[in-house]
Amino acid sequence: MNIVSIRGAITVVENKKEEILKSTKELLIEIEKKNNLHKDNVICILFSSTKDLNAEYPAKAARLLGYNQCGLMCFNEMYVLDNLKKCIRLMLLYQSDFLEQKDVSHVYLKGAKILRPDLST
Repeated sequence: MNIVSIRGAITVVENKKEEILKSTKELLIEIEKKNNLHKDNVICILFSSTKDLNAEYPAKAARLLGYNQCGLMCFNEMYVLDNLKKCIRLMLLYQSDFLEQKDVSHVYLKGAKILRPDLST
């Protein structure tokens, strides 16, 4: 069985609970689709958000989507001058007999696309 890491990020329009939950759900659903994931095989999801997002934990969106058997944790993103604002990032660890690291589709949405210009998402 392989363990792969899947990365993703999305920006949020406003620092509001509903916006953070909606955007985090959008990101997770797109990662699920692009990688054909099964929730039971998710080991953990680590979330970070920029310091201007503090109205809600992104992990709450994962629980609302049914990620109830894996570890979830939220962190503040390291502050870097002139960094991308209102951004949620994640790293998902996944176990699979079929998916290999070279075949993973990382997902960067909305303003977060600038973080990975090498990807076409």
